[in-house]
Order: sequence, then C-alpha cells, then structure tokens
Amino acid sequence: MKAISTWDLTKRYGNKTVVNNLNLEIEKGSIFGFLGKNGAGKSTFINMITGLTRPTSGSFEILGEEGNSLKKVRHRIGVLPDYSTFYETYTALDHLKYYSKILRLSLTTQELKDILKKVELEDAINLKTKNFSFGMKKKLGLAQALINKPDLLFLDEPTSGVDANSILNIHSLIREVSAQGTTIFLTSHNLDEVEKLCDDIAIMNKGIIQIKGNMQQLRKQYQDNISVYIKHESISETKQSKLRNDMGLFVKNVNIAADHSEFHIEDESAIPKINNYLVSENISVYRLEVEEPSLEEIFLNLGEKKHSA
Repeated sequence: MKAISTWDLTKRYGNKTVVNNLNLEIEKGSIFGFLGKNGAGKSTFINMITGLTRPTSGSFEILGEEGNSLKKVRHRIGVLPDYSTFYETYTALDHLKYYSKILRLSLTTQELKDILKKVELEDAINLKTKNFSFGMKKKLGLAQALINKPDLLFLDEPTSGVDANSILNIHSLIREVSAQGTTIFLTSHNLDEVEKLCDDIAIMNKGIIQIKGNMQQLRKQYQDNISVYIKHESISETKQSKLRNDMGLFVKNVNIAADHSEFHIEDESAIPKINNYLVSENISVYRLEVEEPSLEEIFLNLGEKKHSA
C-alpha cells in the first residue's frame, strides 16, 4: 500500500504553473525526504495533499483515501510545522491534555508524560511555555504531532534550533516511529540529516520532481563515473606500466603512481575486480576509498551536466 500517490497533480495561479503534472508514490512505513529550493513548489504540493488548497487538475490519494475524502483520514495524520505557537500560560502537559481533547483521545496523564519524556521534556512538564526556548517549543510541537500515533507524519525542519544531543535523540525517535509503521514525510534544510534518515528522497525544481530515489539511485543518476582511490605498497615503473595495460581492459580511466592509484569506473562491480587483480599481482593494498557525491553536492549542482565523481 502506498501512503501517498499523486497523478498529474497540478496547481496554477493565473498563468503561472507552480506544480506541474506531478506523479509521485511514497511507500507506507518509509521515511521520505522532500527537498527543493525556495519557490520550487514544495509548500504548494504539501498544501494540496493535506487539503489546504485545491489542485487545478490531477488527483491524489493519501492513506488509501481519495483527495476529496481527506476528512476520513485527518485523525491519522500528525504535523510538525517549522514553527509552532503555544499558549504562553499553559504548561507542556496542559497543551497535550488540550490537544488530546480536541482529537478526542482517551490518554491518561501518565501516557501524556511518557510522550513528553520521549522528546526530552520530562523536566519541563509543568513549565509554562512562555519560558520555553525555541528548541523546547520544537520538541513540544513534535510531542503534539505524535500524540495520536499517526499513520502519516509530516515533519518540517524537525531539528532546527535544537542542540546537538537533542538532534540525535530526535533522529532516533524518527527511526523508532518509522519502524512501528508510520510513514514520515520530512522536509529539511539539513541535507546531511535527510541523507542519514531517509529511505527515499525527491528533489523538486520549478514545479516538477527533478530526481527521485534512494541515495544509491540518486548518485547513479547524478554522476557518470565512480572514482576509486587506492593506497598500496610502492611498485616499480615496470609494474606500474603493466598495471596500466592490464587494468585498462576493465577500467575506464587509470592513473597509476608508485604508491597509489586512481580509477574511474562506470559501475561499483568493478571495485572487487580491481582489488582482486592487485592481490593477484602480490601488491599489498593499504587503503581503498570510493568517492561518492553527498546529497548536498547533488542538490546544489542538480541540473548541471553529469560528471565523473
């Protein structure tokens, strides 16, 4: 079952197309990263699939329900906005009690305290939110988003303004919630965070999905070649020449030096062949490194000509 599916989803404002015939499928239980520069159409897309604005054309399903039946599934959705506003005279616990009543949930005080403990607010349970830091408000917003044990969780910048230790805890919590079957739709400017957490990633640009897949697939679409660096024992010029000739048969570009070598290969299946060949020639390999583009590099340079790593 897909958590979210869209078919030719389009939104126009006058003559401007903000989301253009977008087709997207998000697997149930996955952590999905949704990226794009400002003005790419991300917010408009999210607003459409959550019912805040109507598509100009196209259709979508969310948690098995068609877009015109969102009322049936809203109680199964959790949302953490980039910035949450709270009642200043309410404590953290007061807020969760209030939200549980709105959602008609039957949660005990201890269960609400357990949720606050999960987001590291156990020491602020009875503290009024006017005394909360930005990071503490972010954690309370996350607790609010989790209170109904959602099947689909939207997280917008879940760790912005949060200290390093809390970031690790939030990452652990995201993985835990996902492992329990919740689909997580994550937007973040922290590209390292997205790369570490997400099963699949889509990058939106000018209203379309420009690239989508897991990190291995993104790297393959982005670059033509994989660069491999090998540190090995010192070898003679005669041996270097032999390596150039022999390895040129199955490696695209070869650069052999006395104590290290560099190769450009089209597929990672060539890596064990390179290593096995060096071993067969009785050349000791000290270190083998594969240079791969990070999500940040792919994101910043997407649209430019593909290149070797």
